[in-house]
Amino acid sequence: MTSHPTFPPPPGARAYRLRTPRGEFAVVDSSPGPGTEFRGVALMLPGFTGSKEDFSLLHGPLGERGYRVVAVDGRGQHESDGPVDDESAYAQRELARDVLAQAEALGVPVHLVGHSLGGQIARAAVLLDPSPFLSLTLVSSGPAEISVSQQQRVKLLRDALAVMSMEEVWEAIQAMGPPEEVGGPARGIGDQEQLRRRWLGNSPAQLLATGRQLCTEPDRVAELAAVPLPFHVLSGAHDDTWPVAVLDDMAERLSAHRTVVTGAEHSPNADRPLPTAHALADFWDGLRESQC
Repeated sequence: MTSHPTFPPPPGARAYRLRTPRGEFAVVDSSPGPGTEFRGVALMLPGFTGSKEDFSLLHGPLGERGYRVVAVDGRGQHESDGPVDDESAYAQRELARDVLAQAEALGVPVHLVGHSLGGQIARAAVLLDPSPFLSLTLVSSGPAEISVSQQQRVKLLRDALAVMSMEEVWEAIQAMGPPEEVGGPARGIGDQEQLRRRWLGNSPAQLLATGRQLCTEPDRVAELAAVPLPFHVLSGAHDDTWPVAVLDDMAERLSAHRTVVTGAEHSPNADRPLPTAHALADFWDGLRESQC
């Protein structure tokens, strides 16, 4: 763990360690400003090689709409501790139980949001126990395993982690080309030194275990559709990880609200944060109004 956060929290937000019955998790937490009607709490889970900072640009606009946002690093991810060598700690069910503990620690029912891998972990948490959640939003997160091309990228990463240190893998990623072309951990909100420090904060065992999950995840949409929760499927207009048509079909199977953010790709929360935040708040506001 670094003694200082790799990324300063957004204006009005604070970074701290959320205490739960399953350990402490690094979070960035922001609340609506003075004079803004409080409308709810959102718990946000990042994707593979990502972190809580992937939601940094959502805190402000969601706060203006009345929502508290708690973005979390999962076990062994960036600034949350986790075993370095024990992959069993990162079984999907264990990560799902972590999410239930995080929601419990917040003390109120939450709107759950998961990006990519975080969406599949969020789904697993809802299937274990939907009671802490008001809704589930899957952001660029599909029904089953990732596309073949992305499976090949994950396999390359897993093969490299088997024989190289985290620092060596980072140098190899940098040698592959500019971040906007290479993507993955080299691309995100922040400069390359911040992204390097984020990468080095990850547990290799976490990356190996969750990378395998992405390549083998079964289709659990029918199981999820049976859960009495409101669902929202949000994505960019283009996605190499799960084709948009696959996300459209999943939304239909879930009878979910569907948002496609124009001009965004796999990370609409970073690519086009304002329309993404508005789509999230519009969905949550609609749920409140339907209950009145």
